[in-house]
Amino acid sequence: MRLPRPPRPPPPLLALPLLLCFAISTPAAAAPRTGSSGEGGGIRSVATMAWPPKCTWLPLPNSGKSYSYTLVSKYNKIWKDTKGVVSAQDILKKQPVSDVIALKESMKYFDADFFNDSKLREMEDGAKEFNVPAFRENRKLVAVENGGLHNPSVLVFKSHWSGDSMVTENRGFDYPHAFEVHRPSDDEDIAFMSIIDLGELIRTKQITSRELTDIFLTRLKRYNPVLQSVITFTEDLAYKQAKEADDLLAQGKYLGPLHGIPYGLKDIIAVPHYKTTWGSRTFKNQVLDIEAYVYKRLKSAGAVLVAKLVTGSLAYDDIWFGGRTRNPWNIEEFSTGSSAGPAASTSAGMVPFAIGSETAGSITYPAARCGVTALRPTFGTVARTGVMSISESLDKLGPFCRSAVDCAIVLDAIRGKDSGDPSSREVALDDPFHVDITQLTVGYLEDAEMEVVNVLSAKGVKLVPFKLNYTIESVQSILNITMDVDMLAHFDNWQREGHDDDFEAQDQWPVELRRARLIPAVDYIQAQRARGKLIKEVRDSFTVDAFIGNVTNWELVCLGNLVGMPVAVLPTGFKSIEDPPKGGTRRRTTVTTGIYAPPDYDHIALVLAMAYQSVTNHNKQRPPINDLGPNDHIHK
Repeated sequence: MRLPRPPRPPPPLLALPLLLCFAISTPAAAAPRTGSSGEGGGIRSVATMAWPPKCTWLPLPNSGKSYSYTLVSKYNKIWKDTKGVVSAQDILKKQPVSDVIALKESMKYFDADFFNDSKLREMEDGAKEFNVPAFRENRKLVAVENGGLHNPSVLVFKSHWSGDSMVTENRGFDYPHAFEVHRPSDDEDIAFMSIIDLGELIRTKQITSRELTDIFLTRLKRYNPVLQSVITFTEDLAYKQAKEADDLLAQGKYLGPLHGIPYGLKDIIAVPHYKTTWGSRTFKNQVLDIEAYVYKRLKSAGAVLVAKLVTGSLAYDDIWFGGRTRNPWNIEEFSTGSSAGPAASTSAGMVPFAIGSETAGSITYPAARCGVTALRPTFGTVARTGVMSISESLDKLGPFCRSAVDCAIVLDAIRGKDSGDPSSREVALDDPFHVDITQLTVGYLEDAEMEVVNVLSAKGVKLVPFKLNYTIESVQSILNITMDVDMLAHFDNWQREGHDDDFEAQDQWPVELRRARLIPAVDYIQAQRARGKLIKEVRDSFTVDAFIGNVTNWELVCLGNLVGMPVAVLPTGFKSIEDPPKGGTRRRTTVTTGIYAPPDYDHIALVLAMAYQSVTNHNKQRPPINDLGPNDHIHK
C-alpha cells in the first residue's frame, strides 16, 4: 500500500463567501460597479440608500481568511461618504466571519437551513466539544484500514420476508448425472463444456485436473492481452490444487462436480500469498493474509483457482489500473460493470466459471453484455468474509457460468453463513432439480423477452401479465445514498489521504464519495426507512412465484438490490452490432433477460432458467474472438 500523504493544505476560500449588507439604491442615484472583475468582483457603490439593507455574499480571494462586515453595527462608518466606493479590500480589513455565519450558509447543503443564530452557536459548541472528538476516536478504532474487511456494522439488513429467518439444516442439491460424456479431441471444445460435463470427464478419468488447468491457463494467457480480464495468474497455486485433486481421485475420493474444475475469482476476494488489488492503483501491491469464505468453500469442493480476475477500480465499472476489460462478443466495446473479468473470462471460455459480486448491477450488467448465464443470489445467501465491501446491506457474491445448471452447482458449493459476515445466513433453498415447474405461476413485465415467455408456457408454466406496484419514487436515490455513504465509511481514510486524486476514473467514486460527505446521518436513516417501506410494498405486490423482465433496467436493478431479491441472467439471442463494417462481421450484440424471484427463492429462478435452456442453445454459443470476419478490422 502507498504510504499516507502529508496533510493537504487548506483549500482556497473561494467557496466560502462573504456576507455583505448594503442599502438598495434608488434608480436615479445608482452608481456604476467598480472596475474589478473575476471571482472577487466589486460591490455596487450607492449614492442614495434605502432601508432595510439588502445582504449579498461576496466571494473572497485566496487570502487564508474570510471577513464580514455588519451594516447594523457600522452603518454610519461605511456610508459616511456616499460618493466613494466600498471596495473588497476595505471590507477585508474588518472582523473575521464567525463560525456561526459560515455554518448558517453551509446548512443549505444539508437541507437544514432553518436554525436561528442562537441555535447555530449551540450546534457549533456541541460539534466542537462532542461530535468532532467522537468522530476522530471512532475513526481510530475502525477506519484506519480501508475496504471494510473488519469491524462490520451491527446494523444488519435481513432480506427474508418471513417472520423468522429460514434457518434449517442446509441440505445439498441432488445434481443431475451426465451420461456418455466423451473427451473431445479439440481443446477449444473442452474449454466450452459445462461443469457437469467437465466433472464427468474428471470422474471417469478421461482427463486430469492438471490437463484442464493447462488448457484454461493457456487460454487465459492467450486472450488476456485482448480482453484485459486478468489481474493475477495464480499458476503455482493452481497446479498445486490440481495435483491434490488428481491425487484424491487416485485414492478413490471424489468430492463432487467441482472436483478439479478450474475457476477465477473477482479480485476483491482475498486469497493468501497473492495480491488482492481491488482493481486500484492505490492497492495494486496489496497482499492480504486472509482466506475469503467463498474461496475456502470452493477449495473444500476441490475446485482449482487459476486467476484473480479484473474488478473495476474499487468495484466500480470496468476500468481498472491496468486498462479496461472488453466484451468477447464485440471486442470493440467494453464489458461494463465491476465484475468485468469474471463475465468476460467465462464468456470467452477462459474459465468454466467465475465468482463476481454485485452492489448495484455488477453481476447483471456484465453478464448481459458478455452473454453468459449468471445468478445474483438472495442477499445474505453467500457470506462475504474476506471480500472488499462497498455496502454491507447491498453486496452479494454470485456465479458466472455457461448454464443455469452450472450456476446451481456453484451456488450450492458457496452458500452459507460465516461469523465474519453478520448479514450471512443459512437459507433453506429447495432443490431446484426437483421443483415441478407446472405448479408455478410466473409473471412477465412489459419489457420481458417474449421468446422466454413462450418457451416456458410450452413447458407447462402458467404465464400471466404482471406489474410490480409500489409508490416509492425515490428508489434510485435510496440506493445511491445507501451505497455511497457505506462505501465512504469503508474508504474514509483513503479519501482523507487524498488517494481519490489517483482514482482511475475521476467521474466515478471520487465525485460520489465527495457528495456523500454531505449526507447527514439522519437522512441516511430516512433513506433506510423509505427502503423498508419499498420492501413492504414490493412484498405485497409480489403475487406470482417469479417474474420475467429486463435485467439491465436501472430502476429494476436498484429495486432488486434494495429488496435483496435474486435474479437469474439468461442469454436469449443475438442481434447485429450498430454500424457494422461494410464487409460484415461476426461480432454480435447479445440479447438477455432476467428471471426474478422473491428473497430465499433462488431455486425458483434457477429451475425456470434451466427449463428455458433445456430447449434452447443461446447459452452454448461461442464468441468470435478467434475470427471476427475477413473484412472486420478492429481499432482498439
